[in-house]
Amino acid sequence: MRLSHLLDRNVRWAQRKTEEDPTFFVRMAEQQTPRYLWLGCSDSRVTANDVLNLDPGDVFVHRNIANVVHTSDMNFLAVLEFAVEVLKVQDIIVCGHYGCGGVQRALGDDRSALADHWLQPLVMYYRKNHAAFDALPDQLARHQRMVEVNVEMQMRRIAQTPIVEAAWASGQTLHIHGWVYGIHDGLLRNLCSSTSSSSAARDALESLDARASHPFEPQPAIRLHALDAFASCCEGHGRTS
Repeated sequence: MRLSHLLDRNVRWAQRKTEEDPTFFVRMAEQQTPRYLWLGCSDSRVTANDVLNLDPGDVFVHRNIANVVHTSDMNFLAVLEFAVEVLKVQDIIVCGHYGCGGVQRALGDDRSALADHWLQPLVMYYRKNHAAFDALPDQLARHQRMVEVNVEMQMRRIAQTPIVEAAWASGQTLHIHGWVYGIHDGLLRNLCSSTSSSSAARDALESLDARASHPFEPQPAIRLHALDAFASCCEGHGRTS
């Protein structure tokens, strides 16, 4: 059989999981209770459970080309509604990645493929803010900036859906986070200043057009931990001085 090697890998995986945790599949069969909703890119190198080091059942996942949110996309809206209203996730993570082929295409001139219809919001943003992108030193910098802006764009689109607005209005705890994954180093970077947890916080964000010229610096987890440790150390010295 052509794909027998994949079935063999599945058997070895299932056996290993059972050896490590005999009740793992029993728990999986009873109910899914993921804590997070992940909107990511379909890129085969960026899988949510792997980069988060989480088991199946811990994260509810939706993926598409360049992690784009279209408010007419019934597939995504159904996933969002189920995650928020049924699963009661408290954190929605929009994760883009450097080296994204969809973003790279949006920065180019070729518009001959079906994917270009999907990427049109990115294309229009790039055209509108072309001068700010041209001011960046090279194509790599322009690509990385667009990846980051794209994450923020999709965060805001999610935050503007009636599904999320209704959750916030009812007092439901729901946070929207923007992350960028570096394929070159395996690290996630947090667009920390863009996190939304209410309609008021969303409405207070700086305009998306301003991000082309004044972006938030993505912070990798290692740096955030170092800053937290440094702040704690300073506070400790302040208390003992």
